[in-house]
Amino acid sequence: MGLIHQAVNLLFGGGTNVVKETAEVFRENAEAGAARAAGMREQALAQLASEFAMARKGGFDRFMDGLNRLPRPALALGTLALFGAAMVDPLWFAERMQGIALVPEPLWWLLGVIVSFYFGARHQAKTQDLQRELAATLARAPDVIGNINGLRNISHGSPRAADAGDDADVTIDILRPEANAALEDWRKLRRA
Repeated sequence: MGLIHQAVNLLFGGGTNVVKETAEVFRENAEAGAARAAGMREQALAQLASEFAMARKGGFDRFMDGLNRLPRPALALGTLALFGAAMVDPLWFAERMQGIALVPEPLWWLLGVIVSFYFGARHQAKTQDLQRELAATLARAPDVIGNINGLRNISHGSPRAADAGDDADVTIDILRPEANAALEDWRKLRRA
């Protein structure tokens, strides 16, 4: 009895499980792997949130944001108004265009630089917002893929839907008959 006890202790005793530890050298522990993956996703999302966290804005910041939204609509509506003015009062429009013809070329260059920087900055801000939204969407992609694969696996029409795969515990549970009181009663009645 002592020799068997020592062999069992060698394999399973002493607070360690040699069989389990040896198996984990060749096959990843699924529970530990899932915990690592969840931790990695959590850390990635925390890093993303810290990179794109925005502080609360005060009244001045909100006012400036509103002011920054005015130039594009003003330029678009102003251009349409000029087309309308040209059709309604061509002489008034021609007088204004003669005044614009007197603007020196360096001032046109300065206006072009200002407009380019403004719209370039707006484009960059919008691009960063898009990248932030894409990163959040991509962070959810593994969960979505896992859900889709899970749904495909439980579909009754999919091949091998009830296959236990390599999981020995599930195979044993499938092969071990469950206690069924009604079936036992029926068998007793048939024997009698």
